[in-house]
Amino acid sequence: MNPTDSIAAIAEISPHGAAEPAISQSAALPNRAYTSHDEWLKERDTVIAQTWAGLGFSSDISEPGSVYPVSFMGLPLVMVRDQSGRARVFHNVCRHRGTQLVAEAGDAGLIIRCPYHKWGYDLSGQLKTTPNIGGMGVHEVAGFDCADHALTGIRCEESMGVVFINLSSDAPPLLEHLEPLLSRWRELAGPAFDEQLAADTGEFGSMELVLNSNYKLAVENYCESYHLPFVHPDLNTYSPLEAHYNLTVDPLASGQGTRVYDLKRGDSEPLPQFSDWDSERLKTAEYLSLYPNVLLGIQADHFFVILLISEATDQTRERLQFMYADTDATGEAYRGRRESLHTAWSVVFAEDISVVEGMQRGRASPAFDGGQFTPLMDVPTHHFHQWFLTRLEKSTTRAVS
Repeated sequence: MNPTDSIAAIAEISPHGAAEPAISQSAALPNRAYTSHDEWLKERDTVIAQTWAGLGFSSDISEPGSVYPVSFMGLPLVMVRDQSGRARVFHNVCRHRGTQLVAEAGDAGLIIRCPYHKWGYDLSGQLKTTPNIGGMGVHEVAGFDCADHALTGIRCEESMGVVFINLSSDAPPLLEHLEPLLSRWRELAGPAFDEQLAADTGEFGSMELVLNSNYKLAVENYCESYHLPFVHPDLNTYSPLEAHYNLTVDPLASGQGTRVYDLKRGDSEPLPQFSDWDSERLKTAEYLSLYPNVLLGIQADHFFVILLISEATDQTRERLQFMYADTDATGEAYRGRRESLHTAWSVVFAEDISVVEGMQRGRASPAFDGGQFTPLMDVPTHHFHQWFLTRLEKSTTRAVS
């Protein structure tokens, strides 16, 4: 790809040869969208509640009885794998006095017991035991039916190794929601790439960072390549800005891609590739922000997911999981390659911290309230803002009517 081609791809040039003018006049999210606790809660209960958001990894609850607590934008939730292997998500509170049920990830066995009065719930959320509810040694009372006091569940489904939740329960089925993205990547990586994924749960299979910033700034930073030569100088030597292109996947994602991903970089054994990967695009890699809080990266030899768990208006926990084309890639023969990948990506993501946190600090300034979108380089960020503002407007309209 020559420089002229790359600029055309980044600019998403119109048929008449000019970049769309509207982007440079478009409104951006105001400071309060990143700094206000009230806006954060409103966003959770409107924009995010109406769609699918990433809560955790399927590997967090790998076996029946596994439990994994998550604080999701102020909501105490818990992921559970039931006896049939189905993922479930519940509000992580006992129906008796509201005590947090699960404080740490682990194996609950067959019953999740409240640490306060030992009420017990099965893995489907049904209340099964109420010790001493009628006095010492009396475990039942007239007029109290356990069936009326099950845990409050949240709609959840799994895809790409992620447990997604829909707080409102009225979004389309998850696979229908993800179809524009899945169909794009099935053309690239094969019709069953998302079913092939094998999570690496070993030493080099994950990483975690805490950002002192609003999660939306992490979304914005990830989806654009404009900052590449300035923030990631080493990465830019082997995946330069001019080799990148913008992409948008309506209506749910935006990001960037490169045509120069090197599968053989380094001196360790190359990883197995997705068996049906397009042979004409072996060096293609794409990095998408799946709104509202999931970051995805796909290459011919590995896949990763980053979950942005928003813990406060200005604090985000990033959890990353590496996945591979098959379980062989997670074996000892490929340990060196997995370690080098983990090291390389650790450097890249660590380099982003200062600029993302710098944007958060900047949101305290009255001299800034939205900023500018450049017509060539900020197409993905603009797409995200339009997605957010459109859904916020719809929720406001529903509330008024």
